[in-house]
Amino acid sequence: MSSHREAPEIAKDPVADSSDLYAFVSPDKRDTVTLIANYVPLQLPSGGPNFFEFGDDVRYEIHIDNDGDGRPDVTYRFEFTTEITNPNSFLYNTGPIDSLDSKNWNRRQFYSLTRVADGREHRLAHKLQCPPCNVGPLSTPKYADLVRQATYSLSTGERVFAGQRADGFFVDLGAIFDLGTLRPFQQLHVAGKKIFKAEGEPVNATDRMNVHSIAVQVPLERVRRRANRYGAADQASVIGVWTSASRRQVRVLGDRGGADTSTGPFTQVSRLGNPLFNEVIVPMSKKDLWNSLPPTEDKRFAQFVEQPELAALLPALYPDVFPNLDKLTKAKKARADLLAILLTGVPAGLIDGFTNATGDVQADMLRLNTAIPPAKRPDRFGVLGGDLAGFPNGRRVGDDVVSIALRAIAGVTVPLVDKTFRPDAAAAAVTPGLSAADVTAPFLANFPYLGTPYDGFNNPPAAS
Repeated sequence: MSSHREAPEIAKDPVADSSDLYAFVSPDKRDTVTLIANYVPLQLPSGGPNFFEFGDDVRYEIHIDNDGDGRPDVTYRFEFTTEITNPNSFLYNTGPIDSLDSKNWNRRQFYSLTRVADGREHRLAHKLQCPPCNVGPLSTPKYADLVRQATYSLSTGERVFAGQRADGFFVDLGAIFDLGTLRPFQQLHVAGKKIFKAEGEPVNATDRMNVHSIAVQVPLERVRRRANRYGAADQASVIGVWTSASRRQVRVLGDRGGADTSTGPFTQVSRLGNPLFNEVIVPMSKKDLWNSLPPTEDKRFAQFVEQPELAALLPALYPDVFPNLDKLTKAKKARADLLAILLTGVPAGLIDGFTNATGDVQADMLRLNTAIPPAKRPDRFGVLGGDLAGFPNGRRVGDDVVSIALRAIAGVTVPLVDKTFRPDAAAAAVTPGLSAADVTAPFLANFPYLGTPYDGFNNPPAAS
């Protein structure tokens, strides 16, 4: 998965687990950039009476680097508090929730939003409200209205939302972790030869699951550094984005039902930039360490980007299908293409009309060239499909990041830096076989873009 349960320790702490990050120039408001960070992955919609929520003891942040040093120049910080209306009821709600101030709603979450820039903190809003979880048609009959009520436009130009959404990430998880099985790929023929014997239709393992999203839509001038010009070829147009979750260093459990207390400075327990970085690139023994470090320390993991384990596994799992990749991997040549895509950005000149390079500092960030306008007809394969507004130029909610990442690891991007390398015929066809069409809840055309969360009453759907 992009970053669901990707490390041993964070798998025990889902409310702090950053599962997906998106950054893109807003297609319906092109003078803004939309940043979405998902947490609390793999939510079963019917999981009551203690429905899912953000952690009151977690500091959630979206960071923006606009000068290429891998350090945050702008940070949006979300901090939550929970209030119980009726302490004598076990129920989440005692009747329909038709508005955010409904007396029937028993457990509510509020949050403050702080912008940190140039070392100074500015509280943008206090006690903004999250919508309830989507319980069911009787409890939350007009859920879209609740979301509209919980979407705020601030006097400083930002729009903000925090609450439950449908998980928009799509991946055939059961197949991929079963020794790299790619179900539709198995049925492909290359040069008249069937690739593999296993067959079957791909299954979106995260479909009908929910997440909790923090989303902010920001005017471009509030994320970019000051410059004389912003163009597609200007480094000042490129920002790096990552998200993190932090907890206090010390937690004391309450005695005999008493409240827990947390103290000490905040320490980072989770982070996410590029999808699949910690999931697929970082080895098991270092995943928890990676989650605790800032992007400026990612040079310590460059060796795993230069020679990714999956690049060696593909030829082993699919004999005779990737002979050129096999030779490249056995020669232990550093993958300069992956270093550029994941750690420094793609420099100008490698792809016509495109760059999202931030400089020499190796840091895992979603790099977005904010001067490249949204595509009129987005291609789910992003830059690989000729759509320069898609991943790895930021990430849109419909981008097929799993297929893009697999194809890059399989070698389709090597010719960018080594014109003598010929990718294997199968490299451009590697895919788990899923797309945004396999997400049951459709994406929205406007903020906050991720679909309406699945409700507990209708999930799973009744058998036809």
